[in-house]
Amino acid sequence: MRCWGDLYPLPVPPSWVSAAAVGILSLHLIQKLLFPYFWADLRYLIKVLIYGLRVEMYRLHGKVATVLDKFVKLAEKQPHKPFLIYEGTVHTYRDVDRRSNRIAQVFLKHEALKKGDTVALLMGNEPDFIHVWFGLAKLGCVVAFLNFNVRFTSLLHCISSCKPKILVVGADLLGTLEEILPNLQKDVTVWIMTKDSTLQSVHTLLDKIEAASEDPVPVNRCSANNLKSAVLYIFTSGTTGLPKAAVISHMQVLKGAAGLWAFGATAEDIIYITLPLYHSAASLLGVGGCIELGATCVLKKKFSASQFWSDCKMYNVTVIQYIGELCRYLCNQPVKEGEKNHKVRLAVGNGVRNDVWREFLDRFGAVKICEFYGATEGNICFMNHTGKIGSVGRTNFFYKLFFPFDLIKYDFQKDEPIRNKQGWCEKVKKGEAGLLISKVNAKNPFFGYAGNKRHTEKKLLCNVFKKGDLYFNTGDLMVQDHDDFLYFWDRIGDTFRWKGENVATTEVSDVIVMLDFIQEANVYGVSVPDHEGKAGMASLILKQNASLDLEQMYKQVVTYLPSYACPLFLRVQEKMEMTGTFKQQKFRLVDEGFNPSTITDPLYFLDKSKKAYVLLTKKVHEMILSGKMKL
Repeated sequence: MRCWGDLYPLPVPPSWVSAAAVGILSLHLIQKLLFPYFWADLRYLIKVLIYGLRVEMYRLHGKVATVLDKFVKLAEKQPHKPFLIYEGTVHTYRDVDRRSNRIAQVFLKHEALKKGDTVALLMGNEPDFIHVWFGLAKLGCVVAFLNFNVRFTSLLHCISSCKPKILVVGADLLGTLEEILPNLQKDVTVWIMTKDSTLQSVHTLLDKIEAASEDPVPVNRCSANNLKSAVLYIFTSGTTGLPKAAVISHMQVLKGAAGLWAFGATAEDIIYITLPLYHSAASLLGVGGCIELGATCVLKKKFSASQFWSDCKMYNVTVIQYIGELCRYLCNQPVKEGEKNHKVRLAVGNGVRNDVWREFLDRFGAVKICEFYGATEGNICFMNHTGKIGSVGRTNFFYKLFFPFDLIKYDFQKDEPIRNKQGWCEKVKKGEAGLLISKVNAKNPFFGYAGNKRHTEKKLLCNVFKKGDLYFNTGDLMVQDHDDFLYFWDRIGDTFRWKGENVATTEVSDVIVMLDFIQEANVYGVSVPDHEGKAGMASLILKQNASLDLEQMYKQVVTYLPSYACPLFLRVQEKMEMTGTFKQQKFRLVDEGFNPSTITDPLYFLDKSKKAYVLLTKKVHEMILSGKMKL
């Protein structure tokens, strides 16, 4: 009996086919072993190139397509699609477009605003923040987003630094307005989001919006001639001093708006924004990203850990934004049934700790954490497109061609980059912490700060590796591992991060030394177990024959500082230690922390439940470490 193979012999492929198959398999194995992230890197680079080419094509054809232009087109293309959902009310693309037209018409009629004039916006998270922002942008104005947590001197400084013609204030921030109104520059016209007012020389906006036309203002008012022209001022504390108005160009808005798209979000997604709109993450990445996609965003007045997942389920949210603290707050909530029963697939943000990252995934399901790095005013951005836990992003040879950066050696005592005998900076080895600097050139410009040339120049490093080169100093220490993943290590200079905000130590110390019993204040950040960032601590020197008035201290910090900047710990010393360069010594104080068992100086803690500074005893210290005492 003959077998099937004898009757119908199987064709034998040519030898080159077998060799090719073995070669392809070998290449695949080599790629997996030596270049495991090749395809992920390639996909990400292709997306970056596609977006860059699209913007470049607009420029070559003489068109400057801004995010606002895209929104207006979407309002025509999909007028009835929900753009914004707030407290259950749906605002379609057409609704937002028409109301922003009304606001533009009000200011066109009542104010002599010219294209390029600045208008400051002091409002919380609400639809009218976006309406006013878009309406003013349609008039070609530069809009300055003011942090509503900032008070008194700092707020007046912010307003004066951006030189606005108009200040627009939300109805829920009239108390803040009354505090600064007597000292506000007389040439700033104030408008409030109410129908009537008892305040003198203040204009009301809501009544005029209702009477205004919905017709668009002349297109030439909002048309941008250059993508590098300023469109926003977003305040950042930077590394020293009072907040600074970072100049945000149309180009930066476009880049920020592309973030969600780069991470894989689509027009069908629903984005949940709980971060404050004055922050670039919420306004550029969140609202701008929603416009780039043609998607829908759900806006929350204020983040609520207890309502977060119920909101996500109610509104079918698929993309959330976070800062590290936000994820920790969610993980600290009591465990409930059905916590994985939601539609969230992407979480985009920065600053989440490794342990919180893992716990978040274990507890809330298969959500892709999309960590990224980027300073508001910076010219460099990293995106963790592979999902590597703990990393803020990844680099490679091709990425550095388009976005040149380096990590350089830094002297922590002198608080400056280390230079060799020839005067050049030196790069750190992989695995070592170094100061992140990014090259400033025509493709990656640094636009600086409004009204402050000195601060702009201070953020630049000259003659770094060769004569005439120019780099942006991010103020951040990073580590690059042997697989080219990047990790955030720490901030440099007189600043630390707490509650998702940068705290400038000089601003806090300036407020404290206003007290008549304080001779000197040295402010720094200390680590608290299971908390993101660093909590504020102030080392105090009292004036001769003066005593510490804790009641006055509490009133001073809560009155003049944002809540996140109020020092949680106080330490009273007899003498302030200085460095060899006559700067306040912080390193030893930071290392010693706030442990009453090892520190003999008197220590105090800001007990929010008692609204007072109380003695920091061993028992209170233990309660803080165990998480029983809320910070």
